[in-house]
Amino acid sequence: MGLTRRGLLMPLSAAAAMAATMTVLVAAAVPEAAASPETRREAPAGRAASVAPAAEAVPVVDVVPAAPAALAAGPVEAAPATGAVPAVPAAPAPSADLAHHGYVSVWGDHVAIRIRSENLGPSDVAASTVRLRFSEPLAVRQELPHGCLRSGRATVLCETGGLRSRGGARQTALDLRLAGSHDEVVVRLDTVWNGGARDADRTNDAHEVLAPATGDAYAF
Repeated sequence: MGLTRRGLLMPLSAAAAMAATMTVLVAAAVPEAAASPETRREAPAGRAASVAPAAEAVPVVDVVPAAPAALAAGPVEAAPATGAVPAVPAAPAPSADLAHHGYVSVWGDHVAIRIRSENLGPSDVAASTVRLRFSEPLAVRQELPHGCLRSGRATVLCETGGLRSRGGARQTALDLRLAGSHDEVVVRLDTVWNGGARDADRTNDAHEVLAPATGDAYAF
């Protein structure tokens, strides 16, 4: 065919050289692929670490829970109260013994009442008020003395003014008209205000009088 043994050998040598060159290039590009299985098994552990980039080491920090501010600062003493005003005990109420005495007269539709009010002490009373309640309604039109006023259909209030301790009595006179004539009338008298004094004896300032319509004076 015109080819000599030398001519056959030369192409084979060139092919082998080219194959060797390709092997070297592949091995350089992929070192692990070019390595033999035996070589990969015998590769030291340090090589595997050098091939794969090591993850960046994260420093470990021990987290210590923060102590509460009150504990961290140590024991805290209670701040002394400022501006505290000591409680002042209330002064005891003064004592006074009010007494009302007098009489009631009834005839027809007319009622006459005379009251003598006094303070037996020991304290003075700046003002006091007497209440009169009737068992029968009063007439609509009334002539009331100074210091007295109506409080309902059958009630009248009268002030006595200040009463000094054992300083004398105050007189109150009322002439009232009933809404009609009655055989008898019940009159209830008591103290509704004594200036805030404490009155331990209420037997001499609260009375109930049954007054028949005879015109006679019935005392209380």
